[in-house]
Amino acid sequence: MAETVYDVVGMGNAIVDVLAKVGDAFLVERGLDKGSMTLVEAAEAGKIYADVIPELQVSGGAAANTVSGMASLGADCAYIGKVHDDELGQLFQRNIAMAGIDFFTPPLTQGPATGRSVVLVTPDAERSMFTYLGAARKLNEDDVDEKLISESRFLFLEGYLWDEPDSQKAMFKACEAAHKYDREVAFSVAAKSCVNKHREKMLQMIANHVDILFANEEELKLLFETDSLEKALDAIKTYVRIAAITRDSRGSVVVHGREKIFVEAEKIEEVVDSTGAGDLYAAGFLYGLSKGRSLGTCATIGGITAAEVITHYGARPEVSLRGLVRHRLIEYGKRP
Repeated sequence: MAETVYDVVGMGNAIVDVLAKVGDAFLVERGLDKGSMTLVEAAEAGKIYADVIPELQVSGGAAANTVSGMASLGADCAYIGKVHDDELGQLFQRNIAMAGIDFFTPPLTQGPATGRSVVLVTPDAERSMFTYLGAARKLNEDDVDEKLISESRFLFLEGYLWDEPDSQKAMFKACEAAHKYDREVAFSVAAKSCVNKHREKMLQMIANHVDILFANEEELKLLFETDSLEKALDAIKTYVRIAAITRDSRGSVVVHGREKIFVEAEKIEEVVDSTGAGDLYAAGFLYGLSKGRSLGTCATIGGITAAEVITHYGARPEVSLRGLVRHRLIEYGKRP
């Protein structure tokens, strides 16, 4: 295997997250679906945006959040995604550069504006996302940087790429490039809405192209059309080398062949905003894998990084994850 430059290259929908706190009545009055990710057009996104007071505007997108988490842990990271050369696109590029992530995808100079996701956070910390993909829709096979993928140990893909035919093609091309150079493909299901729309094709893609799968319990059960977590865990083991399944306050379970490893969740005082929890779990888990840690320790690191991001607004860490993880592992009697 050739020497790598990056621990991970992520590919996904490059968008800017606009976070706002609202009451449940705000969603009810506007007929907005709570707790889901809903794709909207520019006009509808603009209308929701005009009705809220933004708490935070920061570059987002599931894969971008994951590589940002890994960068905070000390990993070398790169990213592939499409923005427009407009105000939000420049914000995205600044944010990702400040996180220490290489981002070489050329921006659009005409066509749709940079995508945005209006993330409405209710008092129970549930987030409801209304996403205008915009320029992210223009990600295509020409944007897949084979050299960048060949230089990365892991390729990380988000399930939201299924929402556009051109993005799907780009995803498959990236998978083929990764395996051409003996790199591992990690894939995050991302949302139940993605499974509902693409379940059969997604399962085929997982079976044929994915080495490491990230999903939450509900997404996994939906993938295999079962109400039983045990049946879903037994089913996934024949599809991928490793599956890491998050279970909210019940922690996570890692499946590796016939082995199942259950890891408790981190204890925190209050969940403020659940945005990005799965993304940051994947960041911690992949970081552990890149350092050759045991699967149980990888899951523990994922739990630590996920716990940090849900204690504040936004899907990016507010502290150095490297220092936090080191401190926690020492507390648990593990090698930092």
